[in-house]
Amino acid sequence: MAGGDEDEIPDMEEFEADDNLEDEDPSALVTNDDDRDSDLILKTRTYDISITYDKYYQTPKVWLFGYDENGNGLTPKQVFMDISQDHAQKTVTIDTHPHMQTSCAYIHPCKHSAVMKKIILRQSECGKEPRVDQYLFLFLKFLSAVIPTIEYDYTMEVES
Repeated sequence: MAGGDEDEIPDMEEFEADDNLEDEDPSALVTNDDDRDSDLILKTRTYDISITYDKYYQTPKVWLFGYDENGNGLTPKQVFMDISQDHAQKTVTIDTHPHMQTSCAYIHPCKHSAVMKKIILRQSECGKEPRVDQYLFLFLKFLSAVIPTIEYDYTMEVES
């Protein structure tokens, strides 16, 4: 082995844990409630989104369970405040989730296939070849019209 001590792997028994730990990490999030900086953190509503498959319409079916700023479940009235008024109580309704047995808002899948077909045809007309692996991503983009207050992580570009 050339290079001496620098190339050797250190012995873990000689490792001193106390020598390698910082007492305070300036980048760590402070969790004390009486900290003044906690007022700078914007608390927002959050949603758990689950997707099941609707056998009748043969499309994905989106379920939403919302939490308020303090982590408590949202009432149906509060959920509908986050839904586009064109869709609230029409294409978005409340029902029991088939797997979680909780009351959730869901987007009725009756129009999903027609809308997705239009999106795919529009892509084809523009000379773009629609890919199967982009279907769910396109579907979530479509849902942003129904649920404009939910921000998605668009890590992939879709050409329309």
